[in-house]
Amino acid sequence: MVFVTGGTGLIGTFLIQHLLQKGAVIKALYRQNIPARFQNIAQLEWIEGDILDATLLRKIIREADEVYHCAGLVSYAPQDAEILKSINIDGTSNVVNACLANSRVSLCHVSSIAALGMVKGDQLITEEAKWDGATEHSLYASSKYFGELEVWRGIAEGLKAIIVNPSVVLGSADEINRSSTQLFKYVADEKPYYTAGSANFVDVRDVVAAMIGLMERPNAAGERYIVSAGNLSYKEFFDQVASCLHKRAPFWKVPDWLTEIIWRLERVRSIFTCQRPLITKDTARTAKRKRLYSNEKIKNKLDITFRPVPETITWCCRELIKQQRLSENVST
Repeated sequence: MVFVTGGTGLIGTFLIQHLLQKGAVIKALYRQNIPARFQNIAQLEWIEGDILDATLLRKIIREADEVYHCAGLVSYAPQDAEILKSINIDGTSNVVNACLANSRVSLCHVSSIAALGMVKGDQLITEEAKWDGATEHSLYASSKYFGELEVWRGIAEGLKAIIVNPSVVLGSADEINRSSTQLFKYVADEKPYYTAGSANFVDVRDVVAAMIGLMERPNAAGERYIVSAGNLSYKEFFDQVASCLHKRAPFWKVPDWLTEIIWRLERVRSIFTCQRPLITKDTARTAKRKRLYSNEKIKNKLDITFRPVPETITWCCRELIKQQRLSENVST
């Protein structure tokens, strides 16, 4: 039996779909709504609850052979400091403790490249990069790093576990305002602004294939793996999405100095209006960064070939149009 947390998220839904095709018997955790495509499937049981319920996790995981821990919160808002800690750290600790109570279970933990240490200059960041506690990190990055430490604790206590560190995962989520689909909506709405930074991207189908492939290799346990296809500047990414959607691409480059002013103004506005800031210090500074991540380790381990990012962008646009989550036709 395979247990999946975060089964309604972007990675979780594609993972469940792939596991069903392989004939797996699955139990998946959900908090609100079950995706329509996964209702009334005999080999899939949905369980309402969350990863903060340690008792529920122990009950489910004691019957499991594999656990895919995909649940997590992505947020850069200062207001979410406590919930980030609860979900990404405490929730992961609960999953690890439940797995330790079942000696036969294997765990795949979905972390993030945000949890990796940094290097100087333009050097490639690898799995060996060391976390520097004296360096400024976002609340999200810190929560993913300390969540990883819970998995490393489990490994030290005998747990068979792997950690995957995906970059920005591209795919067609069930909700347009969740996950990376927000980037496609940003272009579809013809927003004018872009920043000078870049990001590393990966196709959700490749992330799922990597996770399953690593779980099928006993010698992969006890290590972490960067899962990333390549790097694009935000300008390049937005231009390619705009071309697919027949939309005007963002055209006004926001200077670095202006982003520093904007997030501070947003902070003041949010305090006086009691509303969430549209831009935070973390999102503003992340948007200016240029970092490159190496995928050599997982390519050598699995002999995997990642889909080119432009190909994934086109696929995402087509799928979002097909699902009527974006309104414009894509190019052929």
